[in-house]
Amino acid sequence: MLLDSHLVPQTIVTPNSFVGLMALYESNFLRLLRLVPDIERLDGCFRSRVAGDCDLYMEVIETSRYTVTLSLTYHLPTDEGLLADPDMTVRVYLDGQQAEVLAIGEQQRHAALRRLVFEHKEELDRRWRFNIVLNKWLEYLSDQGHLILER
Repeated sequence: MLLDSHLVPQTIVTPNSFVGLMALYESNFLRLLRLVPDIERLDGCFRSRVAGDCDLYMEVIETSRYTVTLSLTYHLPTDEGLLADPDMTVRVYLDGQQAEVLAIGEQQRHAALRRLVFEHKEELDRRWRFNIVLNKWLEYLSDQGHLILER
């Protein structure tokens, strides 16, 4: 399996550059593969449970020959019901070995994720910010032991 455990995307290249963004997409892909090793073969909804962390939910939204589009989120209880946060839609490019955030929920409740989004607000464009958040979250999920294999 491909590993990038020593890769820190924001230090490799200039932030907000095309080359930097492509490196970030590649890092996201590698981290996502650690979380979901059989990503190209899965379809439907999945949940990963680990002690001491929220349940992680993944839904495969669309698959094609070269891409997989999925949602990745926690479901957090609130007074009004369940809140999906962070709520990300991710497109995985199987042939290019890249993963890109297509959309992210606007209301981040996790302080660390909220801080990451706002820290980069001035210097980075939307894609860079969203994909840094995905990259760090995937690293956190891997560190927590999340793994999505089967339903």
